[in-house]
Amino acid sequence: MSRDCRALAAQCCYQVIDKGRSLSDVLPKAQQQITNPLDKALLQEICFGVMRTLPQLEQVCAQLMQKPLVKNFRVLQFLIYVGIYQLHFMRIPDHAAINATVEAARELKGQSLTKLINGVLRNVQRQPQLFDFSQASVAVQFNHPGWLISSLQAAYPDDWQQILEANQQKAPLWLRVNTRQISPAQFCAALADEQIGYSQPLAQLPSAVLLDSPTDVVTLPGYQHGWFSVQDAAAQYAGWLLAPQDDHYVLDACCAPGGKTSHLLELAGGAKLTALDKDPARLVRVQENLQRLQLSAEVLAADAAIPDSWWNGQLFDRILLDVPCSATGVIRRHPDIRWLRKKSDIAPLVELQQHILQQCWPLLAPGGMLLYATCSILPVENQQQISQFLSLNADARLHPGTLETDQLKTDVSAEPGWQLLPGQLNRDGFYYALLQKAPQDDHPA
Repeated sequence: MSRDCRALAAQCCYQVIDKGRSLSDVLPKAQQQITNPLDKALLQEICFGVMRTLPQLEQVCAQLMQKPLVKNFRVLQFLIYVGIYQLHFMRIPDHAAINATVEAARELKGQSLTKLINGVLRNVQRQPQLFDFSQASVAVQFNHPGWLISSLQAAYPDDWQQILEANQQKAPLWLRVNTRQISPAQFCAALADEQIGYSQPLAQLPSAVLLDSPTDVVTLPGYQHGWFSVQDAAAQYAGWLLAPQDDHYVLDACCAPGGKTSHLLELAGGAKLTALDKDPARLVRVQENLQRLQLSAEVLAADAAIPDSWWNGQLFDRILLDVPCSATGVIRRHPDIRWLRKKSDIAPLVELQQHILQQCWPLLAPGGMLLYATCSILPVENQQQISQFLSLNADARLHPGTLETDQLKTDVSAEPGWQLLPGQLNRDGFYYALLQKAPQDDHPA
């Protein structure tokens, strides 16, 4: 039997906020309990929306309830947020939103609270002034945790508001054409034949295609034939920056789910690529992606921070280190990150990143290139991280040169590295630093 999508939305939000689960984990499982595709889409819309506006929903509720629901009724507090989100942020008719939300309470064993929920939602309907947040805290005004806002204000005094506003936008759907199977022109012609709107707005990413509106990618032309992958434009720079060649030994040290792994192989089909991830379960997705794209790599369940456990002694010509990070650059794509990530998480992440860098650097051949990448926008994980690494390793240098990206021209050796901010040219937030190891005869004594 198909479950009610509003009840499922309340359960998903409860799992994320109170139990620390990822929306990427709980939402697909919830969608499997729904048969109607429109209801599956509605479930996602509501869950993402509640995550994006949670502080404002909480403040509205606080003005209408003496205290939040707790213990066995806690999930019903999130159902109230689900109802408020529908009333204020969606185009669902008020009566339908209220009635459906009250009915969902019955499914959640909240029969005794239906009058309370109905009363709260009808008060929300009657009092639009509840949504005046001009005098609220900055955390409520911008729907982000205070620690993150403070960090962004310090790092980007002129841009922090634009970053927070960009995080509130729905993420676009970027594709990367698999040029081993089809040319970008042929793929775009196939989209046009199906009357699917698209554009190719970034000249420096010839394989990148931006769809006019998100869609179920499985239904797009050539999905089963491996014609394309889903990958944000910001992440697509990794392959082009690292520029593997057919005769290279390449290491993708933190590879799951495999988007960058497959791009490296699309650019250099003859490269001998080793793809690592410490989580065997995540490697299943990597293998599936490689198989669909008709690419092959040596895939190992191993920890990049412990090379002695897996490395065979062969030096690599290219290393991609897409290290574990705060993911603060992809909040628009994963709105729950802002609530799952804590200030106390950052220092251990920075320590882990530096450790992986130091452990993988000896695996790089003299003259070889290592690309350090994060989907973070926090300088402590990016520019500060690379500055420290360069100060500790005399044989490491930033690779000189510029990368021109249409409206943006960035000197990749200036900051150091290249920081993309969320929303710039419709891309995610990302950071890259391309490091070169000194040639053998150029090594410091």
